[in-house]
Amino acid sequence: MSAPRVRFAPSPTGYLHIGGIRAALYGWLWAKQKGGEFILRIEDTDEQRNTDEAVEIIFESMDWLGMDWNEGPRVGGPNAPYFQSERLDLYREYADKLIASGHAYRCYAGKEELAEARTEHKLRTGHEHGFRFQSPWRDRTDGDPSESHVVRFKSPSEGVIAWDDLVKGRIEVDNATQQDFVLLRPNGLPLYSFGCVVDDLTMGVTLVTRGDDHVINTAPQILMYQALGAEPPTFAHMPMVLGPDGKKLSKRHAAVSVLEYRDLGYLPDAVLNYLVRLGWSHGDQEIFTKDELIELFDWEHVGSGSARYDQKKFLHVNAEHLRALPHAQLARRVVPFLAQRGIEVAEDDATLLAALPYLTPRASTLIELAEAADYFLRPVPVFEDKARRKFLVPEFDAHLRELLRRVEAAESFDLVSLEASVNGWLEAEGLSMKDIAQPARVALSGRTRSPGLYEVMVVLGRERTLERLRAGAALAASGPDLSA
Repeated sequence: MSAPRVRFAPSPTGYLHIGGIRAALYGWLWAKQKGGEFILRIEDTDEQRNTDEAVEIIFESMDWLGMDWNEGPRVGGPNAPYFQSERLDLYREYADKLIASGHAYRCYAGKEELAEARTEHKLRTGHEHGFRFQSPWRDRTDGDPSESHVVRFKSPSEGVIAWDDLVKGRIEVDNATQQDFVLLRPNGLPLYSFGCVVDDLTMGVTLVTRGDDHVINTAPQILMYQALGAEPPTFAHMPMVLGPDGKKLSKRHAAVSVLEYRDLGYLPDAVLNYLVRLGWSHGDQEIFTKDELIELFDWEHVGSGSARYDQKKFLHVNAEHLRALPHAQLARRVVPFLAQRGIEVAEDDATLLAALPYLTPRASTLIELAEAADYFLRPVPVFEDKARRKFLVPEFDAHLRELLRRVEAAESFDLVSLEASVNGWLEAEGLSMKDIAQPARVALSGRTRSPGLYEVMVVLGRERTLERLRAGAALAASGPDLSA
């Protein structure tokens, strides 16, 4: 069996939807596993909706996810024929082939004739279902090619088109349900199905992976392959990704753009992991590295039923990937999110690297991780107003000052020495950690939730710990700022 050639053919009309990426991802994994080729093709024939910005979004999204391609824009060079708008002569050439072989014809019927035929069908049947336009030009060749026309395919009215879908299994479509569909518009732009067939045929695509909303396009495309004397590719139609309410996934359910997840602090490999698992399984395993996905993916375990988006599960997957990432890589990824908070640090910052082991168990996204690291990296912490008013008050002044002395007297500044020094004082005074924990935590971090006190101290280091305890005790002595 030859190595597969798979393609991803998005339209540059806006953001890149995670549902579209999922279908492409299955093909990408298969091509990677089998040593095949993954082709990127930009279907930019919708002149009114296409934008250069949307093209860049496609590139940026694919780059961020790490879904590299072997052929297509930026790989084959600036003149590579992977934008449909640069292939119009090729579509005309194949349309002419179909006309010459009697499988297509030039149709000069205008919109008015089409509307009249549709109205007549509705009056005759009482509904629009089953309407098939019978063009008066189907068997005529006396039209003037220089006049405005479309090119239509001569669909057979008998027989059945059948194929074995890798996901859906055997699918059969009665040709009687097909009509003479349009191949080329009057302006020479191809309709979706025709452009796909010409492109996939000339690019040698052997496997088409896409959402099952495209099943309706497959029978007409197979008819075109047959008319051109070519073998159709294998098809794999993935079920749609649905929202929690069972309806089509949309922005009302969650972020649906790939780059939104980047901006929300998700890791690219976690996004790939979650999207693959929306329809594919490998036993009970939930968390996969990218290499594991490439190694283990198979079509036998792709489900034929729709998958439902689960935000909590997505966050869980992302949290697991955060915890698995080496701290040096994690620091590099969190630095931009710290910058958004006004904190400029290098990715090899010693304090950041020291804090990460204590912060990752509590974070699900890079945004949460940056928020958790905030007070470690500022000269002074930003106090939560409620926390300061409750815990930096005269009641805790003496405890904070004694804690300051005990920390200062610790033999060395490590977890064991700090704990021994402070516990000796607590036992002697009949106190417990809960008597000092929150005031100390607020003094050190500005907030009521943080890793363990001694862990925070060790990350801050001796000088900053003492400085913050000293400042916290002074604030406690003066009482809360009631004017704030």
